[in-house]
Amino acid sequence: MVYHVYIMASQSGVLYIGMTNDLFCRASQHKSKTIPGFSQTYNTTKLVYFEPFQDVRNAIAREKQLKRWNRSKKIFLIEKQNPTWQDLSPKLIPTTN
Repeated sequence: MVYHVYIMASQSGVLYIGMTNDLFCRASQHKSKTIPGFSQTYNTTKLVYFEPFQDVRNAIAREKQLKRWNRSKKIFLIEKQNPTWQDLSPKLIPTTN
C-alpha cells in the first residue's frame, strides 16, 4: 500500500497538510467539501504538493514534521516541486483498494 502526505491550498493561500492511503479519493473529498472541518471552512480544494511513502509510520512522521514548519518553509517546499501552484489532482489515477 502507498501512503501520501499532501498539501491542499485555497485560492487565498490557506494551506492544509494531511496524510492518506488514497490520494485520489481524499483530493476529491476536499474538492467536494464533503468532510466538515478545517478544509471545508477554509476552502482548501487545490492539491499543490504530495509525496508517497511505503511505510505508514514514515508518512505520519513526515506529516507531523511539515505541520511544525513555518509558512515560508512550506511554500518553499511546494514551489520547489510545483512553482506555479498548479492543481495536481487532475493527474491522479483512481485507485482500487
